[in-house]
Parts: sequence; structure tokens; C-alpha cells
Amino acid sequence: MNENVYRQAGVDLAAAQNIKTHIAALAHQTHGPEVIGAVGGFGALYELSRYHNPILVSSTDGIGTKLRIAIMMDNYNGIGIDLVNACINDIIVCGADPLFFLDYLALESISTDIVTSIISGISTACKESGCALIGGETAQMPGIYTEGDFDMAGFVVGVVEKDNLITGSKIADGDMIIGLPSTGLHTNGYSLARHVLNVDNNPDILSTHHKDLGCTIGQALLIPHPSYYKTLQPILNLAKGLVHITGGGLYENIPRILPKGLLARIDSSTWKTPQIFSILQDTGNISDQEMYNVFNMGLGMIIFCNPQDSEEIVSTLPDALIVGEVIQTSERNQVSICRSR
Repeated sequence: MNENVYRQAGVDLAAAQNIKTHIAALAHQTHGPEVIGAVGGFGALYELSRYHNPILVSSTDGIGTKLRIAIMMDNYNGIGIDLVNACINDIIVCGADPLFFLDYLALESISTDIVTSIISGISTACKESGCALIGGETAQMPGIYTEGDFDMAGFVVGVVEKDNLITGSKIADGDMIIGLPSTGLHTNGYSLARHVLNVDNNPDILSTHHKDLGCTIGQALLIPHPSYYKTLQPILNLAKGLVHITGGGLYENIPRILPKGLLARIDSSTWKTPQIFSILQDTGNISDQEMYNVFNMGLGMIIFCNPQDSEEIVSTLPDALIVGEVIQTSERNQVSICRSR
């Protein structure tokens, strides 16, 4: 009997078993006493304790077509970090502590080096936020993905005491808006960036050093998505609302928590936009409206707070800036972006 028929069909069981060993070691580095059992079971076990009235908060996300940039540059060191932090930032806006994370990785065929690089990034990001990498799935799917292609998704579960849940419902007229800087595109807007730069037809542009960036365009595009979890911890009790600026930019994400009848008036002159956005805008002749409707434009997280708490927040958080205020409005639009100087 030929034992390699499955391998001829495109699935290498030996390689899969080998990578599981690597993954288990990386995952174990993120485990605390709350994790019951080892990686590899049919279900992952986590003991929830220390909470009086816990609310579970969950999120799932991917990193979009940033994957294409990573594949074209053969650089997978940061995309695991991207995956974790994109998910964690979505639950910390509720005031939640991340408990555990699971990943899903689907490939045409397994490359031990690539998968190990990705999972290593996932493990690093989980450790940074005190989140257990508790399980996942690595699937070989020949016929679905072409050679060298793959996709990935992440799933996070966190917890917050019910009394500490942040919803934005108490945001009011006169509240201040504070912004935390982004490191670049994070994980959103890459389809537009790829189109503007024409990277599919001209991949050499990714290796082009740009003096205003201090690095190549490809390196700027692959800067990892940061976690704001530890940054926000000291001021969560002062935050009336938090917004993770992802796909849809400021215009689409802020209204997700802003009560009706209120408008976020933001002054774009109050922070410095990373140079990569100017390059994309100039290259593609993109309007300001579209830029702010696609990209984070330099603000990765928004904090709403009482005016009397704004000074404490700004002095506590590195690089935090007051970027606007909340006012009443009868208009349907809830975000206004202007430039005062």
C-alpha cells in the first residue's frame, strides 16, 4: 500500500504533526494556572475565577490583504502580532481583560518556517497582553488556496466586571476626545493601498527606500498593529467611551458608540499623521474625505471623557493628545473633521 497518496493529494500529515509540536511549545509560554490541560485536545479549557459578576466579551478578526504584502515581501514576523492585537483592541474598548485567544490558519501546504514565524508572533502578542494562546487550527487546503497563499483569523475572549463595562452610553455634550497615535495602517485599508501603489504589477515598489519614511514602503506597510491594552489600564475608570479605529476610519467607527444627538468634532491639526498616509494620498490623488473614511490617519484609539478628567488622562498616557470635543447636533452625521490651522 502506498502511504504517500494523501501527500500526493496535497496534504502532508508528517509536516502537520511536526508543526503541532512547535505550536504547542509556543502556546505553552502564554499559559497561566487558569489554563487546564495542554494544547492538542478537542476542546480548550479555561477556568474563570476572581470575578464577582463577569461579562464575557468576544471578538474575531483577520488582517485583510495585509497578508498579500507579507507574502510578496516574504516577511511573516509581524502578522501574528497583527492578528492578536486587532482582536484584543476590539474587546478592551469595553473595558475587558483578554483571557484567551485561538487562531485559524488555512494554507495550500504547510511551510514549517512560515507557520512557526506566524505562531511565534501570536505567542509574543498574547504574552504581552497576558492572554493565553489556548488553541487553534492549522488546515492544509490544496485546491482552495493556490501555492504560497493562505488566510488567517483570530478569536479572543475577555472578561469585564459588569459594573465596569464601558459602553459609551454616558458620553455627553461637552466631553473631551483624546487620541492615541497609530503606528501606520495597522490592519485596514490595504486593498486601497495596494491599488494606489500598483504593487501587484510593480512589486519592486515595496523594496523602494523612501527618505520621508526612513525605510522601504513595504517595511512601513508591515509595521505591526499595536495593542492598547496595557496603555489604557491606568485610565479605564475615567473613560466614558473607547473606540478602536479600524476599517471605516474615524467616520464609521466613532458613531458605533456615540449616543444619538451628539457629534464628535475633531481637529486634525492636533496630531501628526504618519508619512505613509501622505504618500498614499498623493500617489492616488485621494480626497481627505475618503482617506478618513478608510484609514485611521494616525489615531489608533479614541477616548471620550469628562472635561475635568482630560488633563489626568493626557498626563498619564504617553503621546495622548486632546483631539476634539463632543457637541450636540440635530444632524444625522455624528463626526466632523476639520483643521484649525
